[in-house]
Amino acid sequence: MRLDKFLANMGVGTRSEVKQLLKKGAVKVNQNKVKSPKLHVNPNSDEIMVNDEVVSYIDKVYIMLNKPKGYISATEDELHPTIIDLIPEYAHLNIFPVGRLDKDTEGLLLVTNDGQFNHEVMNPNKHVSKTYEVYSKHPITQFDIDEFKSGIELSDGKLKPAILKKVDDYVSHVTIYEGKYHQVKRMFHSIENEVLELKRIKIAELELDHNLDLGSYRLLTQLDFDNLKN
Repeated sequence: MRLDKFLANMGVGTRSEVKQLLKKGAVKVNQNKVKSPKLHVNPNSDEIMVNDEVVSYIDKVYIMLNKPKGYISATEDELHPTIIDLIPEYAHLNIFPVGRLDKDTEGLLLVTNDGQFNHEVMNPNKHVSKTYEVYSKHPITQFDIDEFKSGIELSDGKLKPAILKKVDDYVSHVTIYEGKYHQVKRMFHSIENEVLELKRIKIAELELDHNLDLGSYRLLTQLDFDNLKN
């Protein structure tokens, strides 16, 4: 990989800014000052420094975000803040949300720059479950639980069976195995109820880290990856 491309990809600066750093002698490769942007480097074995600080190579990145309300699940938008605005540290790696949460929905959102990972989690044929915490306008009844279990009928077809668990009268956990537009809200409308608050708390067996404040994020661990496969 060319040195200027590596430095730009790692967020050191734009290509033109990187060229200026090279001209000033601020860049070292294996302790040697380098001024040529065309120099080919091996990011995995060469030590690359800018202003005497090592620039670590990051290829693929996998992030757990506790999404707050008011942010849309997109990489850019002219009208609204996006979830990428919450993760400036990794924005230069061309990260994107894995699936989406509505603007007024909180909770567990995965963010990556790995298209294959995105496909594995979101492909409907994989039947990866997503669990939401719902605050509803009306109490949950046994009839509602049975309706979800048998498969709710929406205008665009019948849904796969879903699990509705009552936490208390107005709080429930809903587990679904597909991801239709506004699905949970539409399911509640079908049982003549209304979602007042919606928060995703789980994907497969991966739970939202309770130590993450709204708007905070962390990198996925190996245990997280294992839980996604269950």
